[in-house]
Amino acid sequence: MAQRIYNFNPGPAALPLTVLEEIQNELIDFRGSGMSILEVSHRSKWFEEVLDDAILRIKRLLKLDDRYHVLFLQGGASMQFCMVPMNLALPQKSVDYIDTGTWSTKAIKEARIQGLDVRVVASSEDRAFTYIPKGVEVDPDAAYLHLTSNNTIRGTQWRELPAPGGVPLVSDMSSDIFSRVFDPTPFGCFYAGAQKNAGPAGVTLVVIREDLLQRVPDNIPTMLKYTTYSSKKSMFNTPPCFAIYVVQLVTKWLEETIGGVEKMEAVNRKKAELLYGYIDSERFYRGTAEADSRSLMNVTFRLANPDLEPKFISEATAAGLGGLKGHRSVGGCRASLYNALPIEAVDALVSFMKDFVKKNG
Repeated sequence: MAQRIYNFNPGPAALPLTVLEEIQNELIDFRGSGMSILEVSHRSKWFEEVLDDAILRIKRLLKLDDRYHVLFLQGGASMQFCMVPMNLALPQKSVDYIDTGTWSTKAIKEARIQGLDVRVVASSEDRAFTYIPKGVEVDPDAAYLHLTSNNTIRGTQWRELPAPGGVPLVSDMSSDIFSRVFDPTPFGCFYAGAQKNAGPAGVTLVVIREDLLQRVPDNIPTMLKYTTYSSKKSMFNTPPCFAIYVVQLVTKWLEETIGGVEKMEAVNRKKAELLYGYIDSERFYRGTAEADSRSLMNVTFRLANPDLEPKFISEATAAGLGGLKGHRSVGGCRASLYNALPIEAVDALVSFMKDFVKKNG
């Protein structure tokens, strides 16, 4: 087997090794079918079992009751930026957004394109999106309140969600779904591109409450209606079968190997505390997100001497620590600590960072 690196990529990101091995073992002959999972019909009993099991595991892991539908769509989370307002806006009501940078900014833009009454009720733009707004006042008459639970680029994450009252929360959870426990009750809808914590690129998980499905208007294209997918169990047309299969394996790993989201959160906190603890102890490095808004998933940092950052990233890559370059829009460094990344990877990164200080400090 080829030497595997520690994969800190922000997405597509690390998958559990045991999942990759299971895919490898089943790839030629999928569970006695005589075909690959890449070849079986989406209408076959083999794929139906995969789909049903994935839905059941997601519901158990997230503690979703029968009001919630689990859908598998395509187009990434970016497609949801337009689908959410298209499906869930209400006449004579505003659609409210909290802007914490990049992804929420894009979601706001897509809602405005549709000519809706879009209100940005809170923003952290005043400090370059380095923090999560507090004390958000929710308009009880809004159609929904949208937020991005974790910002991969800025390294910020909501620790406590705003109390929405009776207003449905809608959230882009692409980069922290399954990483920590949360109460789904306030949410009318949440969604996640799978390629960070749930599976590979190519499928988007959408969870939507039954009462919000009643809002879906008739006069939008068929393939952009949530009801198209909820009424056909995500199989109105051919779904991304292989990607859903990998999501099923990842949720099985999370449930049976890790022990659920609670256990996963404990591991994720240890990883983040280890890395942030070292960054805070060494003046050579500087975290970019404000301390009370730091993400458990994406640790963003700079070197005291930015000129050394290309060298840091290059030498880290050579040492088997991949994906540490910050997003092109902000620069710097970023370590993504998604579920599948083992704590040994963070130990190795901290060790490398210490050696780099000795050689360059």
